[in-house]
Amino acid sequence: MDSSIKVGVSSCLLGEEVRYDGGHKHDRYITDILGRFFAFVPVCPEVGCGMPVPREAMRLEGDPAQPRLVTNKTRIDRTDQMLSFCASTVRALEGEELCGFIFKKGSPSSGLFRVKVYSDGMPARSGSGLFAAAVVRHFPRLPVEEEGRLHDPAIRENFIERVFCYRRWKDFLRDEPDLGRLVTFHTRHKLLILSHSTGIYREMGSLVAHGNGMAWPALVLIYEEQLMKALAMHATVRKHTNVLMHIMGYFKRELSPPEKAELLGVITEYHDRLVPLVVPLTLLKHYVRKYGQQYLQQQYYLSPHPAELMLRNHV
Repeated sequence: MDSSIKVGVSSCLLGEEVRYDGGHKHDRYITDILGRFFAFVPVCPEVGCGMPVPREAMRLEGDPAQPRLVTNKTRIDRTDQMLSFCASTVRALEGEELCGFIFKKGSPSSGLFRVKVYSDGMPARSGSGLFAAAVVRHFPRLPVEEEGRLHDPAIRENFIERVFCYRRWKDFLRDEPDLGRLVTFHTRHKLLILSHSTGIYREMGSLVAHGNGMAWPALVLIYEEQLMKALAMHATVRKHTNVLMHIMGYFKRELSPPEKAELLGVITEYHDRLVPLVVPLTLLKHYVRKYGQQYLQQQYYLSPHPAELMLRNHV
């Protein structure tokens, strides 16, 4: 089974010289760090729809909900050309099994958030690039982010966690899924979901528990929607602390009084933002191994992504 983690990315972020001025916006974190774990599918909408390099700069104008793509000086409207590319490309991307997409911030084609849209010559950061908007519409549950926001440790950890989880979900769907296997998948992700949303955690538990009464396609679709909706909600220090204390409860009979005091002290230090999340997790994983706690050994919360990425060293 091909379980490669494919992530779409704006071509210029990989160092390709496709920008309007003939340059690039090479992001070393994407290529040098994430590139060790992801297989990138590069897309440059401008070049893809037939525009040259270099080319005249463009901007979005008009209604932020349905903006036009217009060249800055010659005032040529490139909207239909770009939208035609968007429609064909999102269909083609269905075959790539994407698990995420990283867009170039501020781009009139690929910016995801707060892209400038001009009205009467005045810009407002209120739009999305035409291609980015098309991808989000076509793949509503796909993890998406901008490269600039990935410098924020919490946003970076959240995005990458979702990418790895989406890959696991796709693997589940490809491996003769049934209700029993869905229960197993859900069980292994319980604490991860709980660290994002207690409300959706309860809803998903009820959904799986009553799965026998639903048509399988509807059950799978609703589960996927709730899973990705939950994970898109950021895990906070408070939420993580609740999960850490929940995990500690599994050892109430095994831990000695000094061990309990040490673990509680480390969790408290994390809660007070004196140490990063990796510190209490390292101690908890030690106890999981020491006492052979099988339920916790299966929990993706303890290792949702490769340790080499060091994502929980900074949250």
